[in-house]
Amino acid sequence: MRAANRSSLDWLSQLNPVPVWRKEFHDYTPARLQQDLLAGISVGIVALPLALAFGVTSGAGAAAGIFTAIVAGFIGSLFGSSRYNITGPTGAMTVVLLPIIAQYGVDKVYLVGLLAGVILVVLGLLRLGRLINLIPYPVVTGFTNGIAIIIFLQQVPAFLGVAPSKGASIVPTTFTAIRSYLEAPHLGTVFLGLLTVAVILGWQRWVKRVPGSIVALVAVTLVSVVFHMDVPRIGLIPSSLPTPHLPQWSLNDLSYLFSPALAVALLAGIETLLSAVVADSLTIREKHDPDREILGSGIANLITPFFGGIPATGAIVRTLTGVRSGSQTRITGLTHAVFLLLIVAVLGSLAKLIPLAVLAGILMVTAVRMVEWEAVQAIVRSTKSDLSTLLITMLTTVAFNLVLAIEVGLVLAGILFIQRMKNTLSVEPMNLTPALPEIDHELLRERVVAFRVDGPLFFAVAGEFIQSLTQISSVDAIILRMRRVKVIDASGANALKFMKEALERKGIKFLLSGLQPQPTEVLQRMDLLDEITQHGHHLFETTDQAIAHAWSHVQRNRSPGQGVQS
Repeated sequence: MRAANRSSLDWLSQLNPVPVWRKEFHDYTPARLQQDLLAGISVGIVALPLALAFGVTSGAGAAAGIFTAIVAGFIGSLFGSSRYNITGPTGAMTVVLLPIIAQYGVDKVYLVGLLAGVILVVLGLLRLGRLINLIPYPVVTGFTNGIAIIIFLQQVPAFLGVAPSKGASIVPTTFTAIRSYLEAPHLGTVFLGLLTVAVILGWQRWVKRVPGSIVALVAVTLVSVVFHMDVPRIGLIPSSLPTPHLPQWSLNDLSYLFSPALAVALLAGIETLLSAVVADSLTIREKHDPDREILGSGIANLITPFFGGIPATGAIVRTLTGVRSGSQTRITGLTHAVFLLLIVAVLGSLAKLIPLAVLAGILMVTAVRMVEWEAVQAIVRSTKSDLSTLLITMLTTVAFNLVLAIEVGLVLAGILFIQRMKNTLSVEPMNLTPALPEIDHELLRERVVAFRVDGPLFFAVAGEFIQSLTQISSVDAIILRMRRVKVIDASGANALKFMKEALERKGIKFLLSGLQPQPTEVLQRMDLLDEITQHGHHLFETTDQAIAHAWSHVQRNRSPGQGVQS
């Protein structure tokens, strides 16, 4: 009962963010508050066009994108562990949401977000946030770059002013859009898209403090209005947050939406932690807690659907903007959300004038900047297996979907890792020259062989390990020096048992020296230690001790009338 109470209290303490806030604000000053407020406004300016664009690209609409940035941005900053991480709609999430919306409809995406939030909260409470960090770097880089390619290709229909194909994968959709455009060109939309890209790139060359995306959004929209251009626009956005309401659902919905929700939760966790890690790398203050950060992301995704928002993640571009603008605490994230709410209240009615081609141009530039060129170059210089993992993950992301890409990347990385670990095990013969008196060294080397085993003894190498050593015959004893074997698994432990049995059927004694703590513990748990070592009689601290015991067997085998050997 007490254990259960302690467990409940532990969970409640994880849900309580107040201790984190106290630590963060214990030395807060008006000067730092001013920095946070200014950084929050800077982040809000960057977030506005991206939130609109990602909402449209996901298929849920521009309003859903801006509502997500407001609600998830506020809740994520409130409950997360990172003082810098900014939560909101991201390109990576739109890649997952688009096929979900195409298959199940916009209404179901809110239920998917709610379920994903529950999954993330459970992961955070169970302290499983650190497990997401175990995904290999080439896999993360591969799907991040694959996402960048998809985001770029997703913008092609809007950039060209044609309707995207419904339900098709991204590559056929892109070719269909290009073919439709060539059949009936719309010069106006392409002009606006190219002008948007030109303004962003040109502005960033000369002015660093004001984001080029917001300048392009305003300037190119004005051009389209002044010249009365007939182009597709994003439509009306409400001037306030909708009244909170529970998404419609049934038990049947939960059964077939759980898998998409799991994929959304996995992506949200990965992107959120990746964004927090990037922020940590640029700051000198205390680092984030992965479990609490996952919990904060879960609470944000749990609440956002009630306000018509889509699933959200940590947003690297917005987080970096905050850090580089002088962000000091989570007040930056809270300020950015409030700033966006004010913009919607004051200028929301004007958003209907924004051309879709402008948003497409903004996201095309964002996609190109998302490509991690330096990371790719580093992996190219590393190993062929890492490069293969990156390329296959990236191609699978583009050709199929992100969930399959992560699965394929993990499986491939696992196989290649096992192959690399397999190559690290070596079994080298040792030269027997013990500092022991009255030993016939020539006879010793003839009748006793010793091997230095170096590396992990696990399932991938167990078979070859057994085969290499059980072929030996015409000796009295075999010694395995295990001091450099730090890890074994059940297969490795069973290999030692099989080897001992196979050798003793030939009349060869099997001796071990220098057995390390982890292998000893595994053998004890499997009840094999006593069997393999003859209740410790064939287990020695040093190789010289094992050689001395092996020499006693040699002498005993050479003596007439030898008795039972130990």
